[in-house]
Amino acid sequence: MRKLCWGLPISDVLSLIGNTPLIEITHLDRGPCRLFVKLESKNPSGSIKDRIALGMIEAAERDGKLKPGGTLVEATAGNTGAALALIGALRGYKVKLVVLDKMAKATINQCKALGAEVQLAKSALTNEDPGYYQNIAKRIAAETGAFYVNQFDNPANPAAHENTTGPEIWQQMEKNVDAVVCGVGSSGTITGLGRYFKQHSPKTEMVLADPVGSILAPLVNTGKKVTPGSWQVVGIGEDFIPPNLDLSLVKKAYSIPDEESFQTSRDLLQREGISAGLSSGTLVASALRYCREQSAPKRVVTFICDDGAKYLEKLFG
Repeated sequence: MRKLCWGLPISDVLSLIGNTPLIEITHLDRGPCRLFVKLESKNPSGSIKDRIALGMIEAAERDGKLKPGGTLVEATAGNTGAALALIGALRGYKVKLVVLDKMAKATINQCKALGAEVQLAKSALTNEDPGYYQNIAKRIAAETGAFYVNQFDNPANPAAHENTTGPEIWQQMEKNVDAVVCGVGSSGTITGLGRYFKQHSPKTEMVLADPVGSILAPLVNTGKKVTPGSWQVVGIGEDFIPPNLDLSLVKKAYSIPDEESFQTSRDLLQREGISAGLSSGTLVASALRYCREQSAPKRVVTFICDDGAKYLEKLFG
């Protein structure tokens, strides 16, 4: 019989951020490779964004940009907002979020339940438009004197992954990693991990998973800028280059259609027992393509960025 050992009590829920499990995919076609997924859905707010939210808030506290009882403002496609709302609630900050209208309703409700003020913005607008979600958030912060988190240009974002996610993967994979597949929303994951593995494992390839319609995969693969399109996957893909993004660290990119992302999320649940969100479908679809293209065995890591429960209507409706 399996024995359970719960260990010592923890100080608070934020102590549960990071140190997430890494498990192997065994029922999907991986070609000659081994594919592992890091379950970032096990973070307290349910996503990988807990890492950067905590890192950015703690950096702002150290720098005196965020004082007790203060207000923070952020533009988000979803999970960063929920992470900021959780940490803000626990640390006594007011949180104002400007979110894209394609954000999962369950995530909006999660943010509101945690006390955040939520304003919707149209996802079809470009970053030159005053109604673009980041421009609205900047304006609110400037007018109210609040701290603008600005995950896209905040160095504490990639630093969180360089200092926590990278070392965790390195140890869990027994210091043998051939490729890491990441998406780009704010770009902290791919930049932070790229920096870490460049120093600790130069052989490790950073691979970009991108929705069709985003400008980033074509830029990596051809060096050319394209006109952005639209996509239904939430949280990754961009119509601009985030300031935190270091594309020199990225070796290869895949453009994944929405339907392939959705189907991969379904496959993860039905064949692997892993509940995965839409962006995770894009990441795993890209990782599977990469694995099947290899002629020799490789050890590949990607992420389950958040739980699929909040997307059930899109996935199975």
